Amino acid sequence: MDKFKTHYDSPIGGITMIADGEALLGLWFDGHTEDADDDNAVWTDDLPIFGLAFRWLDEYFAGRKPKVHVPIRLEGTPFREEIWALLREVPYGETVSYGELAHRLESKHADGRKVSARAVGGAVHHNPVGIIVPCHRVIGADGSLTGYAGGLDVKARLLRLEGVLEKPD
Repeated sequence: MDKFKTHYDSPIGGITMIADGEALLGLWFDGHTEDADDDNAVWTDDLPIFGLAFRWLDEYFAGRKPKVHVPIRLEGTPFREEIWALLREVPYGETVSYGELAHRLESKHADGRKVSARAVGGAVHHNPVGIIVPCHRVIGADGSLTGYAGGLDVKARLLRLEGVLEKPD
C-alpha cells in the first residue's frame, strides 16, 4: 500500500499526517510519537484526503465543531478498534473518563466481560488519529487531565479550545 505524508501548522504546534490516498491513517503532533516516522511515505500536499483533513483542522482550530467528513482507516486489535469507535462518539466540548469508556464497552457485550480503565487507557494511548478521533477528551475519574501522547499541555489547550476548560487568565 502506498503511503503519503503531509504537515499542518496548527496554532499549538506542527501536525504530521499519513494517508493511503483514500483515508487518513495517522495524525500526530510533531515530536510526540514515533509512529509518525514512516520512511516509506511520500511527502505531498496534493491529495484530496489531505485537503479534507486541512479543512477539518482549520475549522477545529478556529474554535468550531468541524462539519467536514474526513475518511479514516483505523487498524488495531479488535479491543482497540472498539475503544476508538467509542472515542468517536464523545461529543465536541464534552469529556469522558477512562472508567466510563470501560463501562460503555462492557454494556455493548452481553457476555459479562469486565473491562478495566487501565486497558482502556492503553487503547486510547495507541489511537493513531489524534484530535479527529478525540482521545484528548478522555480524563481521569476525578476530572484530572491524564496521559496524552501530544503532552498534557496540548491536551489542556485542545480542551480549552472546545470550552471544556476555562481559559487561563
